[in-house]
Amino acid sequence: MKLLRYGPKGREKPGLLDAGGNLRDLSAHVADIAGEVLTPGGLARLAALDPARLPRVEGAPRLGPCVGGVGKFVCIGLNYADHAAETGAAIPKEPIVFAKWTSAICGPDDNVEIPRGSEKTDWEVELGVVIGKGGKYIAESDALSHVAGYCVINDVSEREWQIERGGLWDKGKGCDTFGPIGPWLVTPDEAGDVGNLKMWLDVDGRCFQNGSTATMIFGVAHLISYLSGFMSLQPGDVISTGTPPGVGLGQKPPVYLKGGEVMRLGIEGLGQQTQKVVRT
Repeated sequence: MKLLRYGPKGREKPGLLDAGGNLRDLSAHVADIAGEVLTPGGLARLAALDPARLPRVEGAPRLGPCVGGVGKFVCIGLNYADHAAETGAAIPKEPIVFAKWTSAICGPDDNVEIPRGSEKTDWEVELGVVIGKGGKYIAESDALSHVAGYCVINDVSEREWQIERGGLWDKGKGCDTFGPIGPWLVTPDEAGDVGNLKMWLDVDGRCFQNGSTATMIFGVAHLISYLSGFMSLQPGDVISTGTPPGVGLGQKPPVYLKGGEVMRLGIEGLGQQTQKVVRT
């Protein structure tokens, strides 16, 4: 299934994308794509529905983030060997963990806002993992059974605030609109081999990132198991798993967003995002 949320910001309705590319409304069956709906039982009930019998949504409504009510937005840094190389960093011995605030979450095609005073706003296409079955101390061998689905994330980052202003990375990662999620949540049965998916990002038509999840250092199962040793994972939690090379910071000289650009990014089988960059 490809699950999604559509409509005005803060008033999104649940939906799905059928095999013909039509948007179908799920409001008669669930209140949101969130919480218990994402558990194995909740997804099984949605999978049992006949998409052709669901109301078709006409037009081209705004798509919201594909998951509602996110409790935790956990991110992994320097998790691609080729990205670590472009930044000059050593390969991490353990996953580097940081957070994006849930107020950073926005729709896949919403504007990305450069915050006041920013001069080094950057991009990162990432594979997102959405937790469906909660747990703690999850064995790596069982970790993938805890996944509700996968999605595209743009881990927008302010590099000066992340790197040069002391403290944790978080202050450069969680600004409003720095977490576009979607366009849809693809359940594991349709997501393909998430350890070998093509991923890309371009700015104003220039391709900067053209990589694959195959160069990920710590895979999805390892990350879920690792994180569950530090926190309980709950339905609707989102894990952003790192980015391939081609970020603005890694260019020579570095290239940063100034406002007015259009970012397009996507992951094989998981959809595409388009964001206009604006100054606040």
